[in-house]
Amino acid sequence: MSSSAVSLNLIVKNPDEDFKLVEQAIGGSNEAFKELFMKNVTRVHSLCLRISADVQIAEDLTQEVFIKAWEKLNTFKFESKFSSWLHSIAVNQFLMHLRSDKRNTEKVSELNKEVFQSIDSKPPEDFRIDLQKAVDKLPGQARTVLVLHDIEGYKHSEISEMMGIQTGTSKAHLHKARKILRKELSK
Repeated sequence: MSSSAVSLNLIVKNPDEDFKLVEQAIGGSNEAFKELFMKNVTRVHSLCLRISADVQIAEDLTQEVFIKAWEKLNTFKFESKFSSWLHSIAVNQFLMHLRSDKRNTEKVSELNKEVFQSIDSKPPEDFRIDLQKAVDKLPGQARTVLVLHDIEGYKHSEISEMMGIQTGTSKAHLHKARKILRKELSK
């Protein structure tokens, strides 16, 4: 008998106690998923806290893990413990967070360079700009367009669709946002 057949045999003989709840949740039982959540949330949060070393990130990741689990519950294959499946989702969500954080850091750095180039100035070596505070001061739609375009990388046509505005309006908001940022950052 092959090792995969043996391990499958063991799973069938000793099914995960959560399998019944998973089946009920797949069938549409919110109560079953709530019970799965309650049984596993502490373990998932602990893992997220260990791998992120940040309480806020761990809380966000924990929420993302259970949202992803709910969305993908019908893909659970009953070949491993439900808690192991959640563990793999948690690790994947953390890795996605790291990739996203790296991209955002790079984009903020590029935006920082662009702003200083446009005002023909370079930041002193010891000068650290709090770009987030400057962005927070922008008017609502201008801030949204700036973040979507310059940080998230969306095109004006996509932004106009998301926000329900004309493409030209999106471009005008971006121009306004950059102008305000230059002024704020040159103080």
